[in-house]
Amino acid sequence: MAINLVKGQTIDLRKNDKGESFDLSSVTIGLGWDVKQSGGGFLGKLFGGGEEAEYDLDAIAFLLDKNGKVADRGSTFQKPNGNNVSLYEGDVIYFNSMKHPSGHIWLTGDNRTGAGDGDDEQIIVKLDSLDPKFDRILFIVAIYQGRKNNQHFGMVDNAFIRAVDNHGKEIAKFSLSGDSTYNGMCSMTFAEVYRKDGTWKFRAIGEPHNTDNFLEILKQY
Repeated sequence: MAINLVKGQTIDLRKNDKGESFDLSSVTIGLGWDVKQSGGGFLGKLFGGGEEAEYDLDAIAFLLDKNGKVADRGSTFQKPNGNNVSLYEGDVIYFNSMKHPSGHIWLTGDNRTGAGDGDDEQIIVKLDSLDPKFDRILFIVAIYQGRKNNQHFGMVDNAFIRAVDNHGKEIAKFSLSGDSTYNGMCSMTFAEVYRKDGTWKFRAIGEPHNTDNFLEILKQY
């Protein structure tokens, strides 16, 4: 049975206190959320000015070295529309660079609404194959254009992050629901996975940030 974590709690991903063992050759980090219903609206949508607006949460992963830094920030390339994309194929996994060059961590897709049951976004990590130079993985969730659209985590219900092993066994889950303490907060350092004593640990963090731009958080790393 999966462990329901509280903020700040840390567990061993490979083996829990009940003697259950988990296959970390491929671990799914699943993220989900609902949006508080407003008026007669639909789940996963907010309404403003009479128009339906997307509520798009993006999952991001920072691969950190033993110094707690993102060593490779990737390159910059130009899209056909002329827009430049930075952090491409580096140690940051996000919507413009969805797969790490090693092939050992990738983002499966971008859910723009949060509608429906189960995971809304997933990051897959082959923990047992990950290069030893990567000591920690930080998982961030940011509301795309949250500041512009006046959308924040105070409007989010049932947000969660969970870890599922290679056989589909849920190892741990950390949930939070929006309240007044998250008003105006447009991104969240949700959790981290890190190496410790020859295994991998999972820690629930739940640290909110004002910014809706994960690059502002990246500056710390």
